[in-house]
Amino acid sequence: MEARTLIDATPRDTIQDFRTGDTVRVNVMIREGERQRIQAFEGVVIKGRYRKGDTPAPGATFLVRRVSYGIGVERTFLICSPLIDSLEVTRQGKVRRARAFYLRGLTGRRARIKERR
Repeated sequence: MEARTLIDATPRDTIQDFRTGDTVRVNVMIREGERQRIQAFEGVVIKGRYRKGDTPAPGATFLVRRVSYGIGVERTFLICSPLIDSLEVTRQGKVRRARAFYLRGLTGRRARIKERR
């Protein structure tokens, strides 16, 4: 018996390579009643990565964190989701861990991430 998935496991061409520590801008399709619009969510990738050559698992996700009005907001996205319009990396960060959950407890200058060159 073959395995079936609800969504296609191939991400769009508009998704750039990213990894933990990068600052990304995710443009997400939002549906409000009958209308649709695109909303940007910009923040640091805490968990997850994607490279163009790899085919991610159908349920592969990544977690983006941002601080909005002094409150930390985290949002999980499916890499292969049809709701993601595009993803662009605005800044490449240098972290030494695959999951940067330690950023949750840091504020101000301590929460800064060095830039990868």
